[in-house]
Amino acid sequence: METSSTELTTQARRQAVVSRGEHQEFEEQQQYLMFLLGTEVFAIGILGIKEIIEYHSVTEVPMMPACIRGVINLRGAVVPVMDLQVRFGRPPSDITKRTCIVIVEVQLEEERQVVGLIVDMVNEVLDIAATDIEPPPAFGAKIHSELILGMGKVKGNFVILLNVDRVFSMDDAAVLASLGSLEAAAAIC
Repeated sequence: METSSTELTTQARRQAVVSRGEHQEFEEQQQYLMFLLGTEVFAIGILGIKEIIEYHSVTEVPMMPACIRGVINLRGAVVPVMDLQVRFGRPPSDITKRTCIVIVEVQLEEERQVVGLIVDMVNEVLDIAATDIEPPPAFGAKIHSELILGMGKVKGNFVILLNVDRVFSMDDAAVLASLGSLEAAAAIC
């Protein structure tokens, strides 16, 4: 089941109401967007998601880390796009008609930055109760444990819950900060 950005916005608003404590019965649950990278299922909290867009061409920028595919123009803003497969030490994502860019807002040092994440397919938004989230494994994970927020139990299986802010290393943060100056250059061109 694919989820539209309108549905995500509605769900994000509902979660914001919940986080302000207006509906006590929902406080123990959070909503997560599930997506695929290859055959593995991952999820990220929907509060940081701005929108989901269809994959379209990405403009390559010289001297970027391998995991930064380039930038896109999102309503006049320069948005860097990261290939999560490469970030996790895997071969680059194959681009198919189901490939999406999940636009998220991440905390980089002192400021918030909007970035795109290439995912193979967006699955669905699920409520996961706090009691159904286990700590990340200390070993055996195919990605670094500091990138994992926890392991969510969903329909008898585990889903890797990513800590989106930690997916970006300090080196990536410096590169993304330098991309901010590209916005000014793009406005001139």
